[in-house]
Amino acid sequence: MAEGSGAAGVMAAGSIPALARTAAADSKTVDLLVIGGGVNGAGIAADAAGRGLSVLLCEKGDLASATSSSSTKLIHGGLRYLETYQFRLVQESLAEREVLLRAAPHIVWPMRFRLPHHSALRPVWMIRAGLFLYDHLSKRVSLPASHGLRFTEHDPLRAEYQRGFEYSDCWVDDARLVVLNAMQAKNHGATILTRTACIALQAVSQNGSENLLWQVTLRDVNSGNEYQVFARCVVNASGPWVGNLGRELQPQNPPDDVRLVKGSHIVVPRMHGGDEAYLLQNADGRVVFVIPYEDDYSLIGTTEQDYQGDPAQAAISQDEINYLLEVSSGYFKKVPDAADIVHRFAGVRPLIDDETANASKASRDYTLSLAKSPAPLLTVYGGKITTYRRLAESVMKKLQPVFPKMGPKWTADAVLPGGDFVSQQELLTELIESYPWLDSAVVNRWVKLYGRLVYTLLDGAENLQDLGKLLGPGLYECEVRYLRSHEWACSADDILWRRTKLGLRFSEAQQLALEEYLRSAN
Repeated sequence: MAEGSGAAGVMAAGSIPALARTAAADSKTVDLLVIGGGVNGAGIAADAAGRGLSVLLCEKGDLASATSSSSTKLIHGGLRYLETYQFRLVQESLAEREVLLRAAPHIVWPMRFRLPHHSALRPVWMIRAGLFLYDHLSKRVSLPASHGLRFTEHDPLRAEYQRGFEYSDCWVDDARLVVLNAMQAKNHGATILTRTACIALQAVSQNGSENLLWQVTLRDVNSGNEYQVFARCVVNASGPWVGNLGRELQPQNPPDDVRLVKGSHIVVPRMHGGDEAYLLQNADGRVVFVIPYEDDYSLIGTTEQDYQGDPAQAAISQDEINYLLEVSSGYFKKVPDAADIVHRFAGVRPLIDDETANASKASRDYTLSLAKSPAPLLTVYGGKITTYRRLAESVMKKLQPVFPKMGPKWTADAVLPGGDFVSQQELLTELIESYPWLDSAVVNRWVKLYGRLVYTLLDGAENLQDLGKLLGPGLYECEVRYLRSHEWACSADDILWRRTKLGLRFSEAQQLALEEYLRSAN
């Protein structure tokens, strides 16, 4: 989880930010310090900065380096959540699809989902009723309604699946959603520090005031340097670490119980043609998605199992791999085997512990807890990527008594960096006309990552040579320079798996060569 963006740009590894030095020297403070740079932390930082608050966000790793880059990569209402009566969450999520489609057309786009009818599981009437609610719980502006389907021998499904349904949701590049929120926060004056851990909180008085502040001790993960900043309020948005971090930093305010649920995914060679995704029901009550991914692949997930241990060590198990392949083989004519898997990942969600027996049915809603003593400390529990913006608005509403002069809410009509264009195709055509010497496949990839920020990436480039050395499939030096200077990328993993998904196409030797290039460029 993570995000970072600072008013002064990227902080060099091992350096102490000017803001921190000033605060330690003369007791100047920031209004809000956010711990955790996942989608929730980044969204909160952006919202708060846009309301005129001074904001600092610290993240111990890279942006979106945990849960927020390990999702199923969907902006969706959550069709299956209707079965557990989470109507408010589904309604809020459905409304957010339209907001995010407008805000980030480069990284969020519509996708149709096909649901084959399994006669031994949910009856047709139940699915129809669920889809009717899904279509009408919130106003649809750009997404078409659901309808029934008849499958034929030309479809990729096994012969026993002749009937099904199709409905709308959206795809998202989850890690880039985090980065863009960090950039938005920076554009409004926030300072965001990656590779920076919060290791201590102490309530202190400043200049004899009765209102206590937080003295926050931060540690640069790379250099080990420690320093203090001061904040009027702290938000713990550290995701799966929220409970442990809360107990370490403020043992007198023990956090609520958090249920850790691991979701795992595999990436395989493309299983079917067409742009539709598939939602597969399973007898255990869980569902598995098969989603077109990065042109040549399919993403299969998720598993949802209770998890114990360090979230940073979460990894997919062989049993989970077998489960995903078995569910898929129950529906598709042709399914790869384990040897064909090109990538695998697992992430841990911090859910509210509602004591539900089945982890897949645990609530995806969020809860906010505000402790006002000894100084304001707000803890974020739960949440899902789709509703991160609404969660941030709820945080700011909760903090209204702490910051009575902050500005009004604003993010519902805001465009995320790079999203100021009408359609991907229109922007692609514009760029090809402006840069006819560029490879169209590279431009197409850039449009889906950066949107109009491509012009920043290409600043000053007039020919292919100006892009610099080709460092691997489709990756030029100019893109690496852009990611380092504007998006806080430091390592090969930052670039290949979170800022882009080029890790799918890089050999191990090419990944090592990129890491060496980055070391030599420092």
